[in-house]
Amino acid sequence: MDQDGQSSLSGPCSDRSTLVSEDGKNIKSVLCQRCGSKVLCPGMAQFTEKELFLPSMRKKTSITQSDGSVDGDTLTAHWVVDDMFTFENVGFTKDVGTIKYLICADCEIGPIGWHCLDDKKSFYVALERVDHA
Repeated sequence: MDQDGQSSLSGPCSDRSTLVSEDGKNIKSVLCQRCGSKVLCPGMAQFTEKELFLPSMRKKTSITQSDGSVDGDTLTAHWVVDDMFTFENVGFTKDVGTIKYLICADCEIGPIGWHCLDDKKSFYVALERVDHA
């Protein structure tokens, strides 16, 4: 029997066997943690490990603190797609340097992912910032 959290991952991504297929694709739909909106359909994203910094999950108007610093996490487990049209429902923030953050297009919570404008073919969604069903 699997550990608790078969349909969603919260905290460290310890058991990926229920989420990642043998060929490295997502087995389940990727959903917004807040509103349940579908971000990715099954089999559309590749699992990858890459250290990326994402600001804390907040409504889009409160990402930056008053002193200009950004509170957040360095996350390593991500779904990656090579075309923004692969997403079912995702929005993008305004440019922050060479980065655009991915947010839920329905409830605008985020960031759930990361995209560097220098790399037109990589859109990352952090496993810890989404649910799976």
